Amino acid sequence: MKHRYAFILAALLFYLQTEGQHTKEPVDYVSPNIGGIGQLLTATIPYVQYPHGMARLAPITTPGITDRYLADKIYGFPAGPAILMASVGGDSSVHTQDCASDFDHDFEVSTPYYYAADLQTWNIKAELTATMQAAYYRFTFPASAHAHLVLNMKDHAEFTVVGSNAVEGSEKVIGPVGELSGNAGETREYFYAEFSKPFPSYSTWQGNDVGHEEKRSGDSLGFVTDQRTNDGEQIEVRVGISYISTEQARRNLERDIPQWNFNQIKTNAQVVWNKALGAMEVQGGSDRQRTIFYTALYRSLGRMTDITEDGKYFSGYDHAVHNAEGHDFYIDDGIWDTYRSLHPLQLLLDARQQEDMIRSYLRMYQQSGWLPSFPSVAGDQEVMIGHHAASLIADAYSKGYRDFDLNLAYAAMRKNATEATMLPWRRGPLTSLDKVYFEKGFFPALAKGEAETVSEVTGERRQAVSVTLENAYDDWCVAQIAKALGKQPDAEYFTKLAHNYQIVFNRDIGFMAPKSADGEWVADFDPKLGGGQGGRDYFTEVDSWIYTYSVQHDVAGLIQLMGGRDSFNKKLDQLFVEQYGTSKFHFLDQFPDATGLVGLYAQGNEPSFHIPYLYDFSGQPWKTQRRVRQLMDVWYGDGPLGIPGDDDGGATSSWYVLSAVGFYPVCPGSPVYEIGSPLFARSTIRLGNGKTFQIIANHVSDRNKYIQSATLNGKPLNKPWFEHADIANGGTLILEMADQPNLQWGSSPAAAPPSMSNQAE
Repeated sequence: MKHRYAFILAALLFYLQTEGQHTKEPVDYVSPNIGGIGQLLTATIPYVQYPHGMARLAPITTPGITDRYLADKIYGFPAGPAILMASVGGDSSVHTQDCASDFDHDFEVSTPYYYAADLQTWNIKAELTATMQAAYYRFTFPASAHAHLVLNMKDHAEFTVVGSNAVEGSEKVIGPVGELSGNAGETREYFYAEFSKPFPSYSTWQGNDVGHEEKRSGDSLGFVTDQRTNDGEQIEVRVGISYISTEQARRNLERDIPQWNFNQIKTNAQVVWNKALGAMEVQGGSDRQRTIFYTALYRSLGRMTDITEDGKYFSGYDHAVHNAEGHDFYIDDGIWDTYRSLHPLQLLLDARQQEDMIRSYLRMYQQSGWLPSFPSVAGDQEVMIGHHAASLIADAYSKGYRDFDLNLAYAAMRKNATEATMLPWRRGPLTSLDKVYFEKGFFPALAKGEAETVSEVTGERRQAVSVTLENAYDDWCVAQIAKALGKQPDAEYFTKLAHNYQIVFNRDIGFMAPKSADGEWVADFDPKLGGGQGGRDYFTEVDSWIYTYSVQHDVAGLIQLMGGRDSFNKKLDQLFVEQYGTSKFHFLDQFPDATGLVGLYAQGNEPSFHIPYLYDFSGQPWKTQRRVRQLMDVWYGDGPLGIPGDDDGGATSSWYVLSAVGFYPVCPGSPVYEIGSPLFARSTIRLGNGKTFQIIANHVSDRNKYIQSATLNGKPLNKPWFEHADIANGGTLILEMADQPNLQWGSSPAAAPPSMSNQAE
């Protein structure tokens, strides 16, 4: 009898555990505070928003504390360009810091759709939720004779008090953008804020001038209500935002939040996030791994979206410009880092949106004369390096997503590739340095001890080797579209440029290395520590140990340069154990972006992302399986230190999402995915066309990370890669996993993924 009761109890416990897992929805796993402490540079922000939404809300914490999770105070919340805050007390200060409140993460709720915190200084509970273009706040006050809601604005601002329960205004947020915005003036962010309780009295200010004016303009503006509240009384504020006008902000608010119903808007946002995150369903793994996975997916869906006046959304951008068609739309602020895995992930989940993004890019080309590359917040189209919009376009086209004007796209790609300077953080015509690239096949570096004489070079310096390598990849992307259009002379020309990586490979030292304009190798070059701060004389943020592998489009050619598979694998092995050549402290002082280190490999910086998958090309895919598991296990966590470096708008998170389900696109623009080692027993990807692609990893576990055999759509797969066409209409990849590598699976030369050098050119 005792055994019978024990069995029933065990069965009940199992049911409760499995039932709890079953009812937990994807959004319940998301922990927005992951990464809230930066490894060295930028921490993440726990945004409340819709997927790709324009309203991105998070508490504004103590200025100067860049590790946001460690901040001691909340200074307010975003209300478009304004800062909204609640307080109580007899005096209402014009200074933002006087309204700030202590808070404690133990009394906080942070989700993608809802945030709540106790403003402990004022005994006020603050809650917020969001729609696509509006914010919704609810403040629960104590009993007070003087309860305040405060709006603060900074520079080049204006606002108007509208009646007894609304304020509208705007603030300059981006510098002059000229033709880029279809608007010769400046770009402003507008808001319309409506209060659920009319304010019996209010004050306004500019600087230290406090009064009761209904309109204010200039710098350091503010508005504050003064009213009596009962204990537990709730006052709500709903805020529409726009980059067109205050009228549009009001229309956005009325469309998104037509009634005062905070809980309904919160529930709507929760449902929207569950649908978005449900596009990737994972089974198995640990609760910790699912938390990291769904948080990474949430961050991969965070970039803002092009939204028309009727609320239809198009593409994913960060910084706003007002285009000639009267839409709110945004410039992606990081193609340099997002082309690698973020855009390929988004293409899998919603190809239509990526096609719309390309169409927006082409509108920008028509308006400004250039495809965007990495626009700065100054709006002047400064760039990091490379013209990676070419990658975005080539990747979509190669995978069969072609709902855009290909001839226009090619004209734009070609102009960027042939007429725009390659100099880091510079937009403009070709310079004398660019002409060396076209004439000799490399971007010239300064010889040792040589002073800079080219006036167009910025403080970011030349980054000469990285510029050569990344433009060689972009030229390969241009060549693919030229081939598709039957432009054979152009295809041959850009394919020739795509081989330029070979010109900066120094066989004597086995690394990519800088050359001066006379074609001579820069003397005494150190692949590890050369190039000054961030390696920027020669490289971009990291050193030659990483950039030597920046040849995504021709890994086969790189292997040949290095002397064949054995030599390549030996050098790649060394990357993951090579030490710093100085103290770790001094190395990170020189290369602060090189976080997430395993040897000299830096998981915290995007040029590294494809490197662990290169063993798939060199006959040792089991090492890819080992390394990607190590990187996921060591450098991604479920706490505030859980991101290996800057997330860069979801770039770093998207690497984890793809790697966790078991594959990665080494070369965007080629319709191929390289296989790694999935974390989960079953991953289901709901493609944008309604089809599903499943990855089943039988017997997978922490130790069972090595692939023994595979089938794709019911047929044996003896290579560590597959094509997009294999899964575009749905499919199933089945991997048999074990705790020891199968040295034969996927290791033959014929099993290697395609590269420029092993394909017909």
